[in-house]
Amino acid sequence: MTPLRGFWASALLLLVGGPFLAVAALALASLFDAAAWRALWQDPHWPHALALTLWTGLASTALAWWLSAALLAQGFVRQSLGRMLHGLPVMLATPHAAFAIGLVFLLAPSGWVLRALSPWLTGFEFPPPWRTTQDPWGLGLIAALTAKEIPFLLWTAATQLQRDDVRQRWRREHALAQTMGYSPERAFWCVVWPQLSARLWWPLLAVMAYGLTVVDMALVIGPASPPTLAVLAWQWLQDADLAVNAQGAAAGGTLALALLAAALLWWGMQKLHRRSGLQLSGQRGAGSQATHEDPSGGLPASYLLLAGVYGAVLLALAVGSIAGVWPFPQVWPETVTGQAWQRVWDSRDTVGTTLGLALASAALALAWCVAWLELAPRRWDTALRPVLYLPLVLPAVLWVVGLYSLALQWRLEGQWFGLLLAHTAMVLPYVLLALSPAYLGFDVRYAQLSASLGHGPWHFLWRIKWPLLRRALAASAAVGFAVSVAQYLPTLYIGAGRFSSVTTEAVNLAAGAQRSLTSAYAGLQFALPVLAFALAAWLGAPRRFKGPR
Repeated sequence: MTPLRGFWASALLLLVGGPFLAVAALALASLFDAAAWRALWQDPHWPHALALTLWTGLASTALAWWLSAALLAQGFVRQSLGRMLHGLPVMLATPHAAFAIGLVFLLAPSGWVLRALSPWLTGFEFPPPWRTTQDPWGLGLIAALTAKEIPFLLWTAATQLQRDDVRQRWRREHALAQTMGYSPERAFWCVVWPQLSARLWWPLLAVMAYGLTVVDMALVIGPASPPTLAVLAWQWLQDADLAVNAQGAAAGGTLALALLAAALLWWGMQKLHRRSGLQLSGQRGAGSQATHEDPSGGLPASYLLLAGVYGAVLLALAVGSIAGVWPFPQVWPETVTGQAWQRVWDSRDTVGTTLGLALASAALALAWCVAWLELAPRRWDTALRPVLYLPLVLPAVLWVVGLYSLALQWRLEGQWFGLLLAHTAMVLPYVLLALSPAYLGFDVRYAQLSASLGHGPWHFLWRIKWPLLRRALAASAAVGFAVSVAQYLPTLYIGAGRFSSVTTEAVNLAAGAQRSLTSAYAGLQFALPVLAFALAAWLGAPRRFKGPR
């Protein structure tokens, strides 16, 4: 590494790593309050809330992990991963809060599912007093988290399989295992999955951290009395009493310890599983009874079911946004109105703030990630990933405490620039996670060939490397845009009530009874990232050259 590259890599690290460590230090410093911890231990709600958090977060993570693995196995064996990827952008673009709101409109006692079955099957003329969404067991939250995290895990796994060197090597090893008498599916689990799962540690940790510390989805569809510990911490952090505020920080520290314990337990279980699977095992000669590769590339039924759930959720939001009078058990509203969308149009400042923050934060994060991956030595990148992924792995309520403290010190609280930096801090790890496999897997022989032709490094970047990586670059920017649109806590705290976004409006309205207005904001929260992913797909499409006439 040249001294100039080392200088710029150090500057990039200082630009991001310094504030990240400062936020983490401020967040952890808020935990050294013995009175706050005593108040937390004496609170009668926190043990039940912690149990709900562990149950919902770990159950949803385990379900999402193994369902994603099963879908990957079927897609790899049937050679249908390419077709599965076509539908993932829409699922990825659906924000967590919008998905939870749409799921509530489907599963609530007055929702579409029960309307479709009433009264001819259920006999209900009025909505029953059932707790189908904010149930005390957290089943609705588990279902929402599982359905929302499967596409993320599938997509991060697909970024690994899109690397030509990795995909070809795994295909050869998979074929070799079949020549030894193993069925295609068994060969995938014994050969491909142990290698692929080892590369998914950080995405899995992000899913686990989100499931254990989620606030917006838990407010919409999670248990309410008591809520999860993340919601309880968020409520305490909003209190004007400093003692109660400190108790909320202690609850955030408890979430951090719970996440650390869960991550260590999961890591240990994965290590034991990999050690037990170092050698091929299982029944040989079962190839004729197993599912062989399907040249037609048929999609698995479980994937079609997941896509159907997303379609139903989005349809519920679309219809709900124009619904007027809608008595139970009618399947379709009696009147259709555009008043909700008119109110959304009247609040154009909210939409403008959301768009401005999303575009700017995605652009800043993408520029930093490209510069970092280009300039930083591989050993630096490997060693410093834990620092760069701090916003992913620290509990959201604890991270926002440190973020808010830093914003106060820098006098950025309630400022648009401060809100932009907060969004960029949350967006950057996701962009880095999305871009790294394609960027680090780029064939270095292209650079050698370009240099042998007398071209400099800038010519290579502008004319060869970045054009070849434009699909990954555009997709990573779209991911960053979607992450920014979905930010709830940073907008709430750093914005200090002076800025509202589509997400804050949707979550706040979900607590009320304004179905049409809530659906409109949730639908807009979905539409903006979808447009970003559509633009990314267009920009990343391969160029077609016309032959000579």
